[in-house]
Amino acid sequence: MERKMIRVCIAGCVMMLQAVSFSISAQPVSGSVAVSDTAVSGGKESIHSFYAGTGFGSNMLYLGTTISQDHGFGYASASYGLRDKLYLTAAGYTISNFTPFTAFYSLGLNFSHAFNSWFDISSGVSRYNVAESLRDTLFSNFTYADATLGFDWRILYSKVSVGGLFAGGGQLYLQTRHSRYFETPSFARDKAFFSFDPYVNVLFGNMVSIETTGGVIETTVSPGYRPWRRQDQGTITPGTRYSETFGVMEIDFGVPIAFSYDFLTLEIEPGYVIPLYSETGTSGTKGFLLMASIFFRIF
Repeated sequence: MERKMIRVCIAGCVMMLQAVSFSISAQPVSGSVAVSDTAVSGGKESIHSFYAGTGFGSNMLYLGTTISQDHGFGYASASYGLRDKLYLTAAGYTISNFTPFTAFYSLGLNFSHAFNSWFDISSGVSRYNVAESLRDTLFSNFTYADATLGFDWRILYSKVSVGGLFAGGGQLYLQTRHSRYFETPSFARDKAFFSFDPYVNVLFGNMVSIETTGGVIETTVSPGYRPWRRQDQGTITPGTRYSETFGVMEIDFGVPIAFSYDFLTLEIEPGYVIPLYSETGTSGTKGFLLMASIFFRIF
């Protein structure tokens, strides 16, 4: 059973669901096992792979902002892999209480490479397009690209990602993720196993401090960050001071739990988000989030 390919598939599909910021996930090298990535017939290397997936979540976050407007969402995705390194993924998303049924869709390309047992790199670019009737309500079309360094400390796997969001202007982000992947021994004729990947993720980005004449200070995400609405994010009030700094926007925790059997993987991910900015006037969220997905290996 190709455990590594199953995990990389999930990483590729969830990369497109990076919309859910607590779900960024190339697995550590130490999480791999000594299983051959070869086709059963002839023992030849499996160059191509194809996966399909579907799932739902309680809320969709992207870089600290809810792009589902605090509504539940569902998705369906398809992912093609080349040599277990390059993945092309397309996904469509639906949001409860919104029409049309496909509120927006995404297309992404992700590349990853492990140099040795402790160091790997990955990079990706994703394009999100929203239905025209929802662009004032949800967000405008945007592109996000990032580059990631992965370090396997054996007892901990750390990732450092630098990314940029492009939507009529640029915005820089930094994320650090620390996790510990492990899995159970195989059972059910060596076809099934459970895996766990608890993590903590810290998101950095531009923050705006707003100080009113009464000395009250609020901190929010930078308006430059948001392609989420085309109209102005606010007006300048006389006597109010604005200052922008690069700092910690959010800390989130999660415990992805996956069950894999032969050609399918079911994953449930509970998470908790702690925003480090004022909630008033922002489209961020905090508290408990839940996501569930199922992936099928077609070939």
